[in-house]
Amino acid sequence: MDAKFTLEYWIDDGWYVGRLKEVPGVFSQGETLEELEANIKEAYHLMVSDEQISLPENIQHKELEIAI
Repeated sequence: MDAKFTLEYWIDDGWYVGRLKEVPGVFSQGETLEELEANIKEAYHLMVSDEQISLPENIQHKELEIAI
């Protein structure tokens, strides 16, 4: 069974940038939303740190649930 997480993403300088809301410190980017999803899954699997990283307050973002 796949775990379900929320991918919070935004566009920065033409790139899709995102993070997993439920897993602090898992961030990635991609040229397309599909590439971001693939990259965030890889980042999740490689992540060993539990360091919290905050988003700047002025960034508008969207959310998308994904299975990992």
